[in-house]
Amino acid sequence: MSGNAEFEAVFEARLRKSRGPITVFLRATQNNEPRIGLSVGRKYGNAVVRGRFKRMMREVFRHHRFELPTPSCGGAYDIVVTTRRHDAMTIDSYSDFFMEAVQAAHRTYEKRVEQ
Repeated sequence: MSGNAEFEAVFEARLRKSRGPITVFLRATQNNEPRIGLSVGRKYGNAVVRGRFKRMMREVFRHHRFELPTPSCGGAYDIVVTTRRHDAMTIDSYSDFFMEAVQAAHRTYEKRVEQ
């Protein structure tokens, strides 16, 4: 994802789930493939630390992109990942937190659609 308007659209969808230090925002779209956006503020650390976190999250997304749930209405999700300050973790830990948060957000989305 790129551009402020796309990030704002995901934030305004108001579908947010947190697991560990990671917070995931989801928005269903009509795109064929899921997309990821990363929003990591300066409070998290210096540029090197922020860059490392972003690289790790991109790698997690790359490994799990075909396992991600899809909305029942078709399409895919736009996902924005933010984080709180924490000590660096392994890629497996980030992977577990990311997938748990996305699955929880997907369940919430499906409940909203049913109503």
